[in-house]
Amino acid sequence: MTHVNLITGFLGSGKTTALLHLLANKPAGENWAVLVNEFGEIGIDGALLADRGATLKEIPGGCMCCVNGLPLQVGLNMLLKQTKPDRLLIEPTGLGHPRQLLDMLRAAVYQPWLQVDATLTLLDPRHLADERIMQNENFRDQLSAADIVVATKSDRWHAEDRQRLAAWKQQNLGDRQWVEAAWGQIDPALLRQQGLADRAVPQAQHHHPESRPQGLAALKLDGQARWRRALNDGQGYASCGWIFDADTVFDTLPALEWARLAPVDRVKGVLRTPDGLVTINRQGEDLFIETRPTTPPDSRIELIHHHPVDWNILQSGLLKIRLK
Repeated sequence: MTHVNLITGFLGSGKTTALLHLLANKPAGENWAVLVNEFGEIGIDGALLADRGATLKEIPGGCMCCVNGLPLQVGLNMLLKQTKPDRLLIEPTGLGHPRQLLDMLRAAVYQPWLQVDATLTLLDPRHLADERIMQNENFRDQLSAADIVVATKSDRWHAEDRQRLAAWKQQNLGDRQWVEAAWGQIDPALLRQQGLADRAVPQAQHHHPESRPQGLAALKLDGQARWRRALNDGQGYASCGWIFDADTVFDTLPALEWARLAPVDRVKGVLRTPDGLVTINRQGEDLFIETRPTTPPDSRIELIHHHPVDWNILQSGLLKIRLK
């Protein structure tokens, strides 16, 4: 029997950081797997979560709960057959609706194989100040599906964030458990709590697959191409991602400055530099960087914004900071 948890939350709520912490604190002797979905086509989270002690399967290029759940079913079945994990963590895209996923995981066909434990929904309280996010159907319904609400990035809150959070809790928390966390430091014991199968989660009213996944693997380079880019859009958001070959090396400081100044909501990347592997994770003005001595097989970077952007201008700047 595989225990399953959904780790949901809107774009930039801290899901990947939380997953990294959970994997770092996995109980010894347990076999874990991660099924991760991203809005963009490039597949950044797979690179960020690689070599963390769990089997990883990526479904980039949209929402895996769309297209009748086929991408999720294929990826899920492959993981269960190949690795037989004790626990499976599923990270849907920040624009994903949870109802279809939960219905599928609780379907009769999976009951002999899966135990659906608590759904954790991550909430950055600063999102409560953004009316555009507050009106987003998926943002609201992700919180409705939560068994445990994790208020993330507590080290970044201001007094007004705490005030809005207190008001939201009073009106919306209900019987859900409440946890506050900084730097993704979530207690792994939360995963073992039971999920409520009868929790009312609205059906998605405006959630349509405006783009379809191109496959079950992240984008790769073809032939002799040194780099390529991929675009995606849907649900009021647009993304552009680039993948570069293993010979491409970026100038570290200019790359970080490019990521910091890019006029978009979200930046995630894994880059080859003279300093080794550099990971970039930016949400708004929050910029988190990690440098490791390992060498990634390629470089990938993805931008997401709430309306279309002149990607060519950003691409020109990115290409100029390559050392080779």
